Amino acid sequence: MDALPEGALARQLGEGRPLRVKLGIDPTAPDIHLGHTVVLRKLREFQDRGHTVVLIVGDYTARVGDPSGRSAERPVLPPEEIDRNAETFQEQAFKLLDPDRTEVRRNGEWLAMEMEALFRLARTATVAQLLERDDFAKRYAANEPISILELLYPLLQGYDSVAIDADVELGGTDQKFNLLLGRDVQQAYGKKPQSVLTMPILPGTDGVRRMSKSLGNYVGINEPPEEIFGKLMRVPDDVMGLYYDLLLGEAPDETAPAVQRKRAMARRITAQFHGEDAAIRAEQHFDTLHVEHGLPDDIEEAELPDQDPVHVPALLREHFGMSAGEGRRLISGGGVRVDGEQLAELDIPAASLEGAVVQVGKRRFKRFRAASRPA
Repeated sequence: MDALPEGALARQLGEGRPLRVKLGIDPTAPDIHLGHTVVLRKLREFQDRGHTVVLIVGDYTARVGDPSGRSAERPVLPPEEIDRNAETFQEQAFKLLDPDRTEVRRNGEWLAMEMEALFRLARTATVAQLLERDDFAKRYAANEPISILELLYPLLQGYDSVAIDADVELGGTDQKFNLLLGRDVQQAYGKKPQSVLTMPILPGTDGVRRMSKSLGNYVGINEPPEEIFGKLMRVPDDVMGLYYDLLLGEAPDETAPAVQRKRAMARRITAQFHGEDAAIRAEQHFDTLHVEHGLPDDIEEAELPDQDPVHVPALLREHFGMSAGEGRRLISGGGVRVDGEQLAELDIPAASLEGAVVQVGKRRFKRFRAASRPA
């Protein structure tokens, strides 16, 4: 954790007034994962000390795409998808934040500005200043394209701080340039500059790259408890200490065997989002699959669609919450089983699924029955 400029946050806290603490998040995906919670937990600490958290859902900046840490321009999502993501993201954020002490704003409120206002904002920084960013500098040196829109992104984020009178802004260490530039933008508009608090980046379950849904190394806080527990048991031992520090706020018990430390971590993090009982059941489920190599006792039942043959990607979309494309990729990779046998076809007879257990990945099961027919 790094507080910048040095001493600024301490001086603000010494003023004895509630601070406006800002976090901006672009809803480029619908779900919050554990990487997001590192900053959200710090925001909750500010709330618990009487400060106001301003959560900015970047419905407009998401249309630009944050270039931080990117070697190429981000794909642009359709507005309707951004709006859907914004709704679920806000709902999940309140699993960690106190809704009564959170001010939620969408930056479309002020970024849908007239051209004259945009021209004024564009004058607050130079191209040379923006090209000091590490990711921009690397792309420029490699003759990789950088769009004008991407160059505007840090200014748009900085204007968020102007619009909501931010005293403090939080973000990951990869956001340092944007957060500090926000101070310059505030001063250009006659505002008192914010202090900046950067938080460490949580590595994904591969232990190497940052946690990201697009990289497939994430743990979503809205995932089933069995999925959360099972994914956390795959975290490499050498990053377990960082998970304890950033997600539990303590060091692991180094006197315990590594597998026991990991079980304790997985159990406690699962309990944070689903409760103690669900965490215990998730651990039992894990043992059934990976220690005893059996099927769980309580397999949920589901109804087959009234069609023959059954298009399996559509079945996975409806009952396991994945896109048809994800379903096809999982089938081709051998990740779907019917009664223990790997599935290779996309369309199979309905009779072969009646009463069968469909297993997706290592931890998700459903037993299918024939569709009920009207009398």
